[in-house]
Amino acid sequence: MTVDLSRHRLDHGECHRRRSIDMIISRTPFRISFFGGGTDYPAWFHAHEGAVISTTFDKYCYVTCRKLPPFFEHKYRIAYSKVENVCHVDEIEHRAVRAVLQEYRVEDGLEIHCDADLPARSGLGSSSSFVVGMLNAIRALRGERSGKDWLSKEAIRIEQQVLAETVGCQDQVAAAFGGFNIYRFRNGADIAVEPLVISSDRKTELNDHLMLFFTGFSRIASEVAKDQVANVGSRVDELRRMRSMVDEAYDLLASRRDVRGIGTLLHEAWKLKRTLSRHITTSEIDSIYDRACDAGALGGKLLGAGAGGFMLLFVEPKHHRKVSDALTDLINVPFRFEDTGSQIVYYRP
Repeated sequence: MTVDLSRHRLDHGECHRRRSIDMIISRTPFRISFFGGGTDYPAWFHAHEGAVISTTFDKYCYVTCRKLPPFFEHKYRIAYSKVENVCHVDEIEHRAVRAVLQEYRVEDGLEIHCDADLPARSGLGSSSSFVVGMLNAIRALRGERSGKDWLSKEAIRIEQQVLAETVGCQDQVAAAFGGFNIYRFRNGADIAVEPLVISSDRKTELNDHLMLFFTGFSRIASEVAKDQVANVGSRVDELRRMRSMVDEAYDLLASRRDVRGIGTLLHEAWKLKRTLSRHITTSEIDSIYDRACDAGALGGKLLGAGAGGFMLLFVEPKHHRKVSDALTDLINVPFRFEDTGSQIVYYRP
């Protein structure tokens, strides 16, 4: 499947309210990116080939929208880590909510709740998952169904052009489509979505060798990414190697070779990623990684742009307890792969 960003045009005139909706809830998964991160930025793939291998997993962002009855002093109520009660869309402080409501010229009173299974700004693509989920909910509120390709390219447009964030293109596509995929970023504006064709047993084997820990440090990914994007021209060899690991990982997973080879690749990818920007890691994060490896982890990486958030570790099941004991100061988050992508899970006309 190919997503053609260059042909996408938003026509507000096609958005019609078809019915009155009491409540909508969208559910959008977070993602784990294994290899190729950094090659999904336009600054890279407009001149070179980019590719990322990632999966979504069973932790989600929820966006609840309902029409707000006209009995309050405010017209919009936005609830996330804080609560905003405002009379005009332009007064909304939450940048993504404000941007989507402005782009879609939402004039009816709304109450919007933003909830998530895991912390924001933690390397799991949460910002993009929220934008995808928000778009899905707002369109459903108008009685319109949103396809996965539309959700992904519109979320990319909102984040990169409207919000002017320094973000790549993998998170939005993963959030919209869900599943274990390779995303190929071509010279231009096309994104190809290729499902990983491997057995369910092989996926389970990989899942059983992975551990996820929250470092306790949160950061704004676009700020960390600015330095990384600025260094693209001087890190061509490193990024080409990181991109080639996508195909190596797929070949390994599709074969009967020892799955521990993924751990070795992750370790190499982490060493390369550290060279892309001085903001990727810190002494505290290095200490966490070293402790995990000393306890039996074969490799791993800090998810997302870097500088904090979640750390993914490749650990043989027999060493899980030992690694957990070595990282008792961190939160271990068990997880399983999922393949649904963004969905409307509650729709009440």
